[in-house]
Amino acid sequence: MPDGRGAAIERFFDAKRRGLASRARRLVGLTRQSVGLRQEDLPFAPSQAHFAAANQRLWAIDRAVRMRLTALARLPRGASLEDRLLAMAMVEREVDRSRRAFGLFFEVFAQRGTAFARPLAAHDAIARDCYAAVTAAAPRIFPGTLLPPLTYLEHGYSPATIRRGVTLSRLLGETNPFPLIRIPFDRDRPWQAVFLHEVAHNLQADLGLWVEVQNAVLLRLSEMAMPPRVTSVFGRWQKEIFADLAALLLGGPAAAWGMAEFLSHPADKVMTYRPGGAHPTGYLRVPIMAEMLRRMGFGQDAAELLGVWTGLYNPRRGHRIPRAMLASAREAIPAVVDEIAFQPRRALAERVLASVIPFTSRDQAAIRRGGLLLARGRMPGDLPPRFLVSACHYALAAGVAPHELGRMMLERLVPVGHGAGTARPAPAQIEPKVA
Repeated sequence: MPDGRGAAIERFFDAKRRGLASRARRLVGLTRQSVGLRQEDLPFAPSQAHFAAANQRLWAIDRAVRMRLTALARLPRGASLEDRLLAMAMVEREVDRSRRAFGLFFEVFAQRGTAFARPLAAHDAIARDCYAAVTAAAPRIFPGTLLPPLTYLEHGYSPATIRRGVTLSRLLGETNPFPLIRIPFDRDRPWQAVFLHEVAHNLQADLGLWVEVQNAVLLRLSEMAMPPRVTSVFGRWQKEIFADLAALLLGGPAAAWGMAEFLSHPADKVMTYRPGGAHPTGYLRVPIMAEMLRRMGFGQDAAELLGVWTGLYNPRRGHRIPRAMLASAREAIPAVVDEIAFQPRRALAERVLASVIPFTSRDQAAIRRGGLLLARGRMPGDLPPRFLVSACHYALAAGVAPHELGRMMLERLVPVGHGAGTARPAPAQIEPKVA
């Protein structure tokens, strides 16, 4: 290579190395101040434990950045051009991981300094209460101390969740250190039944039930000699069915009605089966919840819900659902509900889901009373947050103005005094209760 060109290439590499070094270690930590939270935002801020978990992930990536920078600096002057380009690309890869992880946590944390901060903190309180219900009914069921879910806002149509420990393509394979629940901007008022469904996804993951439940459903339907396609489809749907059933255990009949409202669309969507989809076909999903209500002891609600649903949607008017799924539904649905919610699981220490998340007629009566109080402008102080979600269903049906109900819910779930930082402190972690 001519000397002039070689010198130019060396200058080019030196400039690129300096540029990489200048960017490489800038995104190594987050604090409440660095994401823009002010003193008055602290009542709604993520806990210090959430910041610590995010920073531990960023520090781990930073160690990889340092290692790659060191390897780049130690390349001999006579290293080949391809070796030098590769070494720089390896630095770039780790910087990209750092940037993506930093960006995700920054976006989530910084939202607690916006007008949506208090509704997000209210959703956090509901999620914590769902976990507390499990630890109260099944002490030590979780393996150690868990960081509770954290909620954030996005523009998507429906709520969604990113469970603890899942690898994220957005983060180039980095794992999520705590559950994240996405709430659409227009669903920020804390009474959406579908939010309980998203919390339930995280409960299934943290209870270690992903694989065991799927295997149990597949085995149950196989033993019933169900058509192979029916068996495989219900096995694929088990996560969404679990979340629906657990949401009903968390919120009672009102959760089923709220989910049905969320799932009601034109028949072209509700009556169409999606090959490979994770969600049950809408037409079958509500009957699954109705069967769960029946098993929980709320037969009247089950019959009314099923009556409304079959009045809206009738296969005789046309559908795009495999005939085997429709023909098997009468037998398959009760079996799947029984297997998921009422059969003992090893991961639950041989208990059933309906015992680990108990819901009784007394709970439903308390929710109904709470709805009446809310309709009169009074807050039922003894209702846990997850039941308040359901009480709101009845208050809204009674004609309460949504903005007024939202105000009462925020005052109950995230009480803030006149001075900054006077909110009741939220627990940073979910502690297993001692029996």
